[in-house]
Amino acid sequence: MRRGHRGRRRAGRGGRARRPVRRHPGPAAAGRRPMSAAAPATTTASWGADPYAEALRSGRGPLFLRRSDGWLLPLEVERWCAGPDAADRSALRRCEGAVLDIGCGPGRLVAALAAQGRRALGIDVSPAAVARTAAAGGTALHRSVFDSLPDEGRWGTALLLDGNIGIGGDPRALLARSAELVGRPGLLLVETTPADLDERVQVRVEHGGPGGRPPGEPFPWARVGTPALLRHAAATGWTAAEQWSVTGPPDQSPGGAERCFVALRRRRTAPVPARRDAAVRHDNATAESANSAAVSSSQRGRNTPAGRPVTAS
Repeated sequence: MRRGHRGRRRAGRGGRARRPVRRHPGPAAAGRRPMSAAAPATTTASWGADPYAEALRSGRGPLFLRRSDGWLLPLEVERWCAGPDAADRSALRRCEGAVLDIGCGPGRLVAALAAQGRRALGIDVSPAAVARTAAAGGTALHRSVFDSLPDEGRWGTALLLDGNIGIGGDPRALLARSAELVGRPGLLLVETTPADLDERVQVRVEHGGPGGRPPGEPFPWARVGTPALLRHAAATGWTAAEQWSVTGPPDQSPGGAERCFVALRRRRTAPVPARRDAAVRHDNATAESANSAAVSSSQRGRNTPAGRPVTAS
């Protein structure tokens, strides 16, 4: 769920991504987008011990996003650390060309594509996620989506699944950035909330088990349903190509857990909106880095109706 690396490019045109360097050298490292003096500083030394990293290493929850109003959004750690399910496979079948998984988390999708002989790269701001992706047989880089990335403008498909449209708390900025990464007419596959939502919230990651583990730092997040996604997409150079949903086994929630997806196609001729200035773009990257769980967050828990977070006790 989805910080910097040495060098601007890890893969040449049409080539494979090199083995990633799995450390965070800090904002002064080459290959990073310039840091504005106005941008908030971040501390990266603690990310190896945050609640999300701990959950990824063990492959187990319970883990939650706590909203500023006190409500809890369950995170589906066990599902992310398992193999692709039927809903995941429905998205993987639609992938075209080389695939960039934005916020790859523990890497189940990247590993599945690699096992099919497909070229796929995951990016994630969590070192634990990058390490787990590599252990699963995938390739991943320790980077933010707002950093310089390999083969910008040449990916066939980009993925924003498991709620990753919420990265940075600004879906429109994330969609505009994604349009810079894929070629024309590239494909973006987005998972949306089943409810008709378009909300910006402040959250922090909390472990739900015993032990009194400290929560992560607060960061901005977004939750977006399909109607709102289509509005943001139209404003950022995308057009809707397909919508579908998959209902999971009944044991995941009463009546089965519905997961909703939208396939967006980058327009052939419409210009992508101009980039925002470096200070604003860095703020988004900082918000994403503020807690690594933001990059692999689920929109709902197994036993929580779509769009209805459970209330904190």
